[in-house]
Amino acid sequence: MFEKLGKLQKGYTSLTEIDGKHSDMRQDIGIYSMPEGERLTLYDSEKETAILPLEASVKIDWNDESVNVTRSDVFKEDPYCLHVPAGVNVRITAMAKSEVLIQKTNNDRSFGAKLYTPEDCQSEQAGEDAWDGTAVRTIRTIFDYQNAPYSNMVIGEVISHQGRWSSYPPHYHPQPEVYYYRFDQPQGFGCVMVEDDAYRVEHNSFITIPGGLDHPQATAPGYTMYFCWMIRHLEDNPWTERIMVDEHKWLLEK
Repeated sequence: MFEKLGKLQKGYTSLTEIDGKHSDMRQDIGIYSMPEGERLTLYDSEKETAILPLEASVKIDWNDESVNVTRSDVFKEDPYCLHVPAGVNVRITAMAKSEVLIQKTNNDRSFGAKLYTPEDCQSEQAGEDAWDGTAVRTIRTIFDYQNAPYSNMVIGEVISHQGRWSSYPPHYHPQPEVYYYRFDQPQGFGCVMVEDDAYRVEHNSFITIPGGLDHPQATAPGYTMYFCWMIRHLEDNPWTERIMVDEHKWLLEK
């Protein structure tokens, strides 16, 4: 359920696999660490793919389109993300040392490839006016059922500010979810709780969350926590809302 990756090595680091580890997440998720000058081709005949540059300077080519993306700080800069259906060749060229997150899942629908830019990102400050600011965080939704109903995936990012809570009030949903974490300092840490179990979150760690389990988390003072959140829709049951735990619903009262 919870794993620490340590320092990312050159090449591909797998987090979850549809036909392998953490198969209950129903997604292929991993990170490519690319040295300057490396070229990578991505193609899948059955799966849709989301390509999210983390700290990267890359040239991305697909169909007859091309874009240069530079992102030096996931904490301060909103994301670019390329989303393509099955059967599309994507070529990535590293213009400098780069780390790129990949999310994939089965999808036989045909849809147009889309590059989400920082201007497209739905970014909100959540928790500003509640609980004395103890759960203020920045939620960036790249795409979900609202703006990409043809997709079987959801992807977004959260900046959990120092000493604050996130994924709060405690909530759950039937769909499986994966969190991938980074900190603004390599020694940074936090805590994630899944039902009654708690885990110490560190830089380059991730957790898999089965459907139906609540998952609040907190960040240690002095350290800012980033996490990419990735949800797999279920057949005839897409993720559209967070279901609050009954005993904590009173926290939402005015």
